[in-house]
Amino acid sequence: MREIILDDPLSIVILKAVIIFVICVVSTIMAVWGERRLVARMQMRLGPNRVGKFGVLQGLADGVKLALKEDLIPAAADKIVFIIAPIISATTCFMAFAVIPMTGEITLFGEKTSLQLTDISVGVLYILSIASIGVYGIVLAGWSSGSTYPLLGGLRSSAQVISYEIAMGLSLVAVFLYAGSMSTIDIVNSQSSWWFAVTLFPSFAIYTISMVGETNRAPFDLAEAEGELVGGFHTEYSSLKFALFFLAEYVNIIGVSALATTLFLGGYHAPPGLGFTESWLGGWFTFFWFFTKVLFFFFIFVWLRGTLPRLRYDQFMKFGWKVLIPANIAWIMVVAVLRYFSNQGTSRSVIIAFAGGVILLYLLASMVWERAAKNRSETVESRPVPAAPSFPIPKLPMEISTISVPRAGQEGVIHE
Repeated sequence: MREIILDDPLSIVILKAVIIFVICVVSTIMAVWGERRLVARMQMRLGPNRVGKFGVLQGLADGVKLALKEDLIPAAADKIVFIIAPIISATTCFMAFAVIPMTGEITLFGEKTSLQLTDISVGVLYILSIASIGVYGIVLAGWSSGSTYPLLGGLRSSAQVISYEIAMGLSLVAVFLYAGSMSTIDIVNSQSSWWFAVTLFPSFAIYTISMVGETNRAPFDLAEAEGELVGGFHTEYSSLKFALFFLAEYVNIIGVSALATTLFLGGYHAPPGLGFTESWLGGWFTFFWFFTKVLFFFFIFVWLRGTLPRLRYDQFMKFGWKVLIPANIAWIMVVAVLRYFSNQGTSRSVIIAFAGGVILLYLLASMVWERAAKNRSETVESRPVPAAPSFPIPKLPMEISTISVPRAGQEGVIHE
């Protein structure tokens, strides 16, 4: 399929780019409506139900409302960077879709192609690099606003992305080892028998957690914590500039969900037993399976937002550095050894014995960790209560003076 994509004429490439852009924008509008309806359902509310049938046009109405709002730029802001920052965030989120295969082989205006702009040998690394550039928009937005809270939100976001991009990148190493390639098409084709979500489940679980932290979504939306930072890095933004950040957030959600579908759920391929449906509608039906898997991950995003409270920032960073990254490194070592055994033709009994040893070692490590945590908690509880300070402490006033404001024609009375 790679040869078919690379041989596309320029007109087909431009047409596919327009189609992918429209899919992303329409998906964003529907995602806003779907998230509000799902969260309302979880919280026993109605959600949007006024604009259009079942409120389906609410996202479009919100976009028009934002476009018509007054566009303000703070006096202390760096105006050039302030304007460029949302453009960076909105541009990079679309670029990731250039190497994601959304369909199998299809026919578009007489040309055999696939709904993928191009394919490169390091396609997954390209997506990760584009996602890293996207965080510049958030950091620059916080810095250029000339305000304290946006700056703190931008710094939090940069630390958050650095921390969880490491975990996300490490979770993909096992996929590269088993697929033998970083090309998205090769990774999809290597899942013809078993999806990597089954054979590499720890990598799948770690990636799913990391992608939530990467997109600044609840319970990891600490760069926009309204209880601490007002609105975070985009506090000073309004009108279309704020809309671009809003668009970038939801397109990023769809992007990481599409990448998870490509790497772990077989991409555009049908579930096992339904492979005969891939030839329906001239191959276009494969987009249905791809979009259904993306919706599955989007539901996870909404589910987490509707059920989990926001973490403290220290808990969030500790979880990324002390749990996800060490677990990833240990899992990569196990996968590398198993892959070596498989390539050398080692007997199945040796592989099973190694896997059993790894499981036993994990259980022992869990027991030791639990016992150490229990000892730490007992140590904290057994600490003596600090004595009262020796220096004098002023007493609290027992009575508060009240002043009654006189009405017209009366004298004021002060009670001591």
